[in-house]
Amino acid sequence: MGRNRSGAPVVNAGSMADIAFLLLIFFLVTTTIETDSGLDRKLPPIEPPENPPIIRQKNIFTVVVNKNNQLLVEEELMELKDLRAAAVEFLDNGAGVGQDGQPCDYCQGPRDPESSDHPSKAIISLQNDRLTEYGTYIAVQNELVGAYNQLRNREAERLFGSSFTDMNALYLDPKTPDDVKDDLKPKLERIQDMFPQKLSEAEPKTY
Repeated sequence: MGRNRSGAPVVNAGSMADIAFLLLIFFLVTTTIETDSGLDRKLPPIEPPENPPIIRQKNIFTVVVNKNNQLLVEEELMELKDLRAAAVEFLDNGAGVGQDGQPCDYCQGPRDPESSDHPSKAIISLQNDRLTEYGTYIAVQNELVGAYNQLRNREAERLFGSSFTDMNALYLDPKTPDDVKDDLKPKLERIQDMFPQKLSEAEPKTY
């Protein structure tokens, strides 16, 4: 600190800009930015396809959650505890042929001609009311995804002796060696092709 001609003390601010810049770098490097977790969903494209595939109504499993958090499955009231089993029966029905024209030789469902033809054609359509509680929305999502995982686990155990969820967790683990991941990848893809997750969500509306 020095003095000017009038004798008043003067603060040397020549290095203040450098100090401020160093502090900025420090906070940028050390600050942790929290990221929100969400649901793994693929959004539909902005432009619809020119020739959309024709989907038969029996290949669509409709789930509606109204403002009272009640489930309407195929236009009938259903308890949340029964949703997973109903979705499994629909996905595993196997009454017809798949996208490749071949029947489902691994399906164990009732083969009801009024239900889905093949897992590759089966679509679950979820529609929520604008007043649906978030907890109910997540619970319904968990049951529907759980239906896919239940069927995938069954086929993974049959083909590879290990559940799909365990294999997928091992594949996603950064500590897993590359050679193990290379072995797991085609197995996981095979199971996903057998029961592709086709879960469609429409924009919430008021019922």
